[in-house]
Amino acid sequence: MFGGKMIRFLVLISLLVQVTWAQKGGQPAVGGGGGGGQEMAPPPKPLALMKKWPTLSGYPPLVIARGGFTGLFPESCPTAIDMALSSAATDLALLCNLQLTKDNVGLCVTSINLENTTNIEDSFPNASKTYKINGEDVKGYFAMDYPFKALRDKVTIVQNILSRTDAFDNTSPLSTVEEVLQARPPLFWLNVQYDSFYDEHKLSMSDYIENTIGFHSIQYLSCTEIGFLKKMAKKVTNDTRLVLTFLGPDAIEPTEKKKYSDILKNLKAVRAFASGILVPKEYIWPLNANGYLAQPTTLVADAHKHDLEVFAAAFANDIPGSYNYSYDPTAEYLQFISDPNNTVDGFVTDFSQTAGNAIGCLAGNDTDKKVNALIITHNGASGTYPGCTDLAYEQAVKDGADIIDCSVQMSKDGVAFCLDSPDLTRDTTAMSTFLTRAVSIPEIQKEKGIFSFDLTWTEIQSLKPKMFSPFLQHSGLERNPEAKNKGKLISLSDFLGFAKTKPVGVLISIENARYLASKKHLDVVDAVTKTLKNASLENKQVMIQSDDSAVLSKFKGESGYKRLFRFEEISGVSKQAAEEIKKYADGAVLSRRSLIDIDLDYTTQQTNAVKELHDHNVSVYVYVMRNEFVHIPLDYYADPTIEIATYVIDVKVDGIVTEFPKTASRYLRSTCSDIDAEYCILASQPGGLLKILPKSLPATAFPSSPPLEIKDIVDPPLPPVGAVPVLDSKPPPQGPPGAQAPAPSSGMAVAANFGFSLAAFMALGLLYMGH
Repeated sequence: MFGGKMIRFLVLISLLVQVTWAQKGGQPAVGGGGGGGQEMAPPPKPLALMKKWPTLSGYPPLVIARGGFTGLFPESCPTAIDMALSSAATDLALLCNLQLTKDNVGLCVTSINLENTTNIEDSFPNASKTYKINGEDVKGYFAMDYPFKALRDKVTIVQNILSRTDAFDNTSPLSTVEEVLQARPPLFWLNVQYDSFYDEHKLSMSDYIENTIGFHSIQYLSCTEIGFLKKMAKKVTNDTRLVLTFLGPDAIEPTEKKKYSDILKNLKAVRAFASGILVPKEYIWPLNANGYLAQPTTLVADAHKHDLEVFAAAFANDIPGSYNYSYDPTAEYLQFISDPNNTVDGFVTDFSQTAGNAIGCLAGNDTDKKVNALIITHNGASGTYPGCTDLAYEQAVKDGADIIDCSVQMSKDGVAFCLDSPDLTRDTTAMSTFLTRAVSIPEIQKEKGIFSFDLTWTEIQSLKPKMFSPFLQHSGLERNPEAKNKGKLISLSDFLGFAKTKPVGVLISIENARYLASKKHLDVVDAVTKTLKNASLENKQVMIQSDDSAVLSKFKGESGYKRLFRFEEISGVSKQAAEEIKKYADGAVLSRRSLIDIDLDYTTQQTNAVKELHDHNVSVYVYVMRNEFVHIPLDYYADPTIEIATYVIDVKVDGIVTEFPKTASRYLRSTCSDIDAEYCILASQPGGLLKILPKSLPATAFPSSPPLEIKDIVDPPLPPVGAVPVLDSKPPPQGPPGAQAPAPSSGMAVAANFGFSLAAFMALGLLYMGH
């Protein structure tokens, strides 16, 4: 499968895998093959990923796929396994959590309680039982109470994390260990969770492994119980490594009746029967009470001194970790492999592809070169700091933005400043100070607001900025709470003065010019024009963005300015519409759905917008990229980097508008974005996931938007300041029937549909340890 400079291959019928690699090599052995200090001969050195890593082996960290690609598919189903194996960018181990049936058949399923992972309650109603497991009463359905045939005939598997899609539920039976091995994974990891419990009920994990599976099939054998590993250390061959799995620090290990945190204090004793440890990731990078990273422990360095490998669990793109990662799963992986003194030897993950990208492509792979796509901010680095503040702009420059943006608003006394919306209630503390100024202005938005043009600049400067978390209300995903009121709002003049001293261009967005001129006697176009000229931005790229052709016409004669026409969602662009856009603009700013249609949580097909606009020499920029997984279609596996790669490589946009420029810069400034490089992250084929859905989607509540027509482009001239407004010939943007009115954020607000808080997502990590 691997060879030559670049190999591209399809996975799961028509899913285009996003990672391409030249060669694969075996994962070397380290230390003893099961404890006791026996040495294992290393396999041939991999031809790819040749650099020396600060792991115990010197090889890249191992990607360990829990039950295959379980971030999308039910655990250990054939599709999950095929996906993980086909998309492997580096050496991959397939992890099976072992459970036994009444007749001693081994199953691969994380939870001992099948009620959490199957439809068994529907198949055997009112048949639950209660057992004492590790000192606690557990009620549910257990594999050991049923013969294998009964489970195979009546029980199917489901996704065990409820926030994930259920589209692939109940399509496959429980998989046996033998069936998983038939997929021929490069490495097989068998994890034993409840050896003593099964022993109490006359089922022997060790006999099953030794006599039914055989050690030759198992490269890694882990267990939460020391007694089991000591017993296995006397039996395993040099080809099987034993690993002690740690539960929470206060959990009690069944053999020695000690807390796992106490066992960790004597790593020398652990090395006597194991060659590695598998720990929750918080053992290495703990979190403080506020959800941020605390100081790292010395566990990795201490374990390596004792010749013990350290594997970290549990990683998942859709279970947020620390606020430090800004909802970017790649950032979390890199946190565990960037420090030479604190680099883990492997990850247990539900999204093996993202882990492989981080290890094999993005780690330490920064270059001075960047693909042609521009990184344009949306309110600065507004995923990190309150939007349009001095701190958001400073962070954007640090994060690698090419263009920083200012959505121009006007104060009552004519000061132009930067803020996403004229309504101050979302992005500032105006509600607590100027509540009596709230009014309804249908021309601006449906809801009441406190508007900038009703306050003086001095009054506006008295406000604190406020972090906007677009998915907080519906999903509990809050952005950087420690910075929720940090920074200060800045005038357009100060914004341009800052940009002038930095290696960035600027984008100036102008909205509501008609209303400001006719109702508030404010000329925003004139204010922008004069401020730009006073700033003297020679040799700087300047972009002027608007949704109004009359505004863009005002800048037609300005040499060096690039005009961008922003549109609401469309389903395509006709030749006539593209020709008309070219009369007013050099580029078009389009929503993600205008370029790749999205039906519910799935992409369907690419529209003709980019091709038609490029044919007419009109650049295309896509808005708005966000890291939160609830914003990302399932086709991108909750990974914002894969979404960016799709729009840059496949759709061929000229730039992306993002609230997280660091995520975009890491990818676009690495060789991973070069399709001619030895390794690269490729696009996700639109509609690929739909083709393997076991059932058709329900009728969508969001029908496709209409194609762009000339009447959507041409606006009448702007009214003179203070005059009665000329009615706009364009109809107001229409949402789908029954949809909520868009939030006042330049058309860039979206809705989320998951109901978990950050704390709840973090608690889901316990599932990786079998709870």
